[in-house]
Formats: sequence, C-alpha cells, structure tokens
Amino acid sequence: MREVFADLHVHIGRTENGKPVKITGARSLNFANIAKECFERKGIDVVGIIDCASPYVIEDIENFLKRGEAYELKDGGIIYKDKICIILGSEVETSEIGINGKKGAAHNLCYFKTLDQMKEFSKEMSHHIKNITLSTQRSDISGYDLVPIVKKYEGVLIPAHAFTPFKSYYGNCTDRMEKIFKENFDFIKAVELGLSADTYIADEISELRTKRFITNSDAHSLPKIAREYNKLKVEDISFEEVFKAIEGIEGRDILENFGMDPKLGKYNRTFCEDCQRSIELPPPITKCDKCGGTNITMGVYDRIEIIKDQESTSPKNRTPYHYQIPLQFMPKVGGKTIDKLLDAFGTEMNILNKATIDDLESVVGSDLAAIIDKARNGQLHIHSGGGGNYGKIEK
Repeated sequence: MREVFADLHVHIGRTENGKPVKITGARSLNFANIAKECFERKGIDVVGIIDCASPYVIEDIENFLKRGEAYELKDGGIIYKDKICIILGSEVETSEIGINGKKGAAHNLCYFKTLDQMKEFSKEMSHHIKNITLSTQRSDISGYDLVPIVKKYEGVLIPAHAFTPFKSYYGNCTDRMEKIFKENFDFIKAVELGLSADTYIADEISELRTKRFITNSDAHSLPKIAREYNKLKVEDISFEEVFKAIEGIEGRDILENFGMDPKLGKYNRTFCEDCQRSIELPPPITKCDKCGGTNITMGVYDRIEIIKDQESTSPKNRTPYHYQIPLQFMPKVGGKTIDKLLDAFGTEMNILNKATIDDLESVVGSDLAAIIDKARNGQLHIHSGGGGNYGKIEK
C-alpha cells in the first residue's frame, strides 16, 4: 500500500484553443496545464478534472492522449508523466424542488472510469442541458434522476460542496438529502464538504453518519489547486483504487482530510448584502443587526445550526480532519517566497506536510517559518468570511 494526495474537484477555464468551459475559471486552466501544475508545483498524485463532459474538453483529452503525453489505465484514469492520475469527472447542476416548495439547485460530481464512458454520459446529458460545452449549466433533472444515468455508465456520484448557499443540497434545497435521493440515497457513498464546512459541522446531521467525507479545492485557477485535499491509502493510483479508498473497502482508505478552517470560506456566516458585512449573531438570523434589512445571504454555519438534528457526533471510522491554510492565503508569504520554498522542497505537498520547522527556517528565516508552521497546523486567528468574501487571517 502507498499514501497519495488527491484533489478531486478542479475546473477547466478554457480549452487549449481558448474556447470557454467554466466561465469563472482562469484561462490558464486547461487539461494539460492542470496535469503539469499537479506534477511540477503541487505534488498532487490524483486530480479530478470535473468539466470532462464538455465536447471541447473531450477533444483536448483525445489530443493529449494522441500526443503521447499521457495514457489510459485499464483500471481507469489517465496517467501523466507516469506519476499523476487524472480522474475524469463532470459537475452537473440539478433542479430540485427546494425548501418551502421553491426551486433549488444543487451541484453533483460525477466520475467515470474511461473516456468512452464519459463520452456516452456527455451525449446523454446533452438532452438535459441546453449547452453541454459549458461547465455546470443547469440540467432539467433532479439528483434522484441523475443517479440512474450515472449508474448506467458505471460512474460514481458525490454531492458537491454540500452546504454552500446557492448551489447545494443542504444550502438551498433540503434539510435532508434522503428526501431528494429517496431509495437512491444508498448509492451516495461520500459527500464533499466544501470550503465553508468541516467534519465537525457536517456531523451535526445524522443522515451523514454512513457517508464518507472528502475535501477538495473546487479550483477556478491553477494556484488554488489543492487548497483542500485528501490523503488516501491505495495499492496504486487509478480510478478503481481511488474510489475503493473513498468507500473504505478492501484495505483502502481516506487517511486524512485536509481543509481550510470554515471561517476562511466565502460563505461561513450570514452576510448582509446592503451593509456588505458578516452578521455574527446566534442563528436563526432573519435580518441585519445593523441596518435591519432582510437582504441577507444565509451562511453555512447558520444554515447547519437550523437544520442539524444532533450535536456533532462522528462515527468511529470518521476520517481525521486537519485544518490547514494554503500557502497563497498565509500572511507575509508572497509569490517570491513561495517560489523560494518550491525551489528548496519541490512541491507544496512537501512544504505543507513534510518540511520541518527547522527546514523552513533554513530557507525563509525564523519569522516566516513560524507563520507557515502555525498556518499549516490551523493555529492562526481568522475572522469569518461571508457573502462571497473569504475570511481574513489575523497577521
């Protein structure tokens, strides 16, 4: 067995020819650049690229394989430089009947073993999505209806950033996912927590006691890859090995979840859109305590406090969750310092997980080494984010 790092939620911004895929994604985010970034800078062993149902991206993947830069594995996944395993995924936005009968939307991560399966999934979903070339366009089906389609092509479905206010099951669709998935709920083996949630918050919802948790970056630019990630125990890197680890079967496992403190997330606390400030009152919050207005965006923390049905209670097999601040978020750690660290230690994974504080001091000095060590151990004070604004780290 071996230990590997995995980030299973990375977007494509543009194709190699400049065609748009994820409108809010950076232009540099294409299939080849993501593979290169994971190999050269991040130290990520497994990356899930979740816009692969776009015919534009499929064309890029085919060209990538034809050029001999990578090859497909029998057990699923695409291998780059004999070191990085790329998992093919598609983020699908489903239409749900939400809270109080209102329409809601949720994002789902759908992963497939082979490029051929992804092509067939793309063809079928083109009947449910108006523009299949673009990432996460609203489909005309629910999560309940998506499950049999994913099953048809032997895929895996994981609810994405399950608690965020606008595009998630708990955020704006339901207080219990089982109400939407019904008998298909057993097909869901894992849930993605998202940047504004952690294990301890999620374990306040009892229906999740049988689900595994994963932590991914939802990267919309190359530097944000691996701002959250997972350590897996696998025999080797492939689609089959990765999802055995996520299920925790046959000796494979998720060893650790690495995530930002939820306070750093964009939607941690309820936010007044008029005052442009987070409202840090005990929930439920129905109006701004400053202006009295009701133009507010419900935060993840406040939403879970309303819908939870137990105190945080983790099952015995729950994966340990470690707070970790990405290098790009650390105070006084700029681009030149990061390049210096990368020259010394090779990859961000080495800096965050392997370099000792003495190693760091020898490269950047004692003051910066202390900041990095506190940040990677979740020991810096954070002011909560909200309303689409990241939290702030106290310097």
